[in-house]
Amino acid sequence: MRWFLIMLFSLFFSNAILAQKPVVYDSYSVLEEAILNDKNTTYVVNFWATWCAPCVKELPYFEKLNLENKAVKVVLVSLDFKDQYESRLIPFLKKKAIQSQVVLLTDKNYNHWLPKVDKDWSGSIPATLIVKGNKRIFAERDFASYEELNNYINTNSN
Repeated sequence: MRWFLIMLFSLFFSNAILAQKPVVYDSYSVLEEAILNDKNTTYVVNFWATWCAPCVKELPYFEKLNLENKAVKVVLVSLDFKDQYESRLIPFLKKKAIQSQVVLLTDKNYNHWLPKVDKDWSGSIPATLIVKGNKRIFAERDFASYEELNNYINTNSN
């Protein structure tokens, strides 16, 4: 009976963790101010969507980075559609057991906010931004492996 209660307790709390709902931001500026505000933290910000196959393929690399590289904070910025938040994004995050911080950005004024991320960003995803203080490194590409991502982050975050 004791073992059963422990299992039930663990299951209840693990589902509560997995069921976290991402904060929705309708403005990139507000997201940046709220999330990327510690000048001493190195942020790895990945722009992705559930409908983007290369994005989904590399998500496990960002999850591993989040777990293993304590020198950085991973933020996954979903560009999914706001009307699919409950029906697609939340179930996806739960199914994939995503532990990194996830936010949903619904700002459709792309011409205004894309240049704030990087002046040359075409808007294609996946794309990754490394931010530390005033230093910003941008990669409009996908990563083929965790090792490639981790090496890129370690090389460009110092």
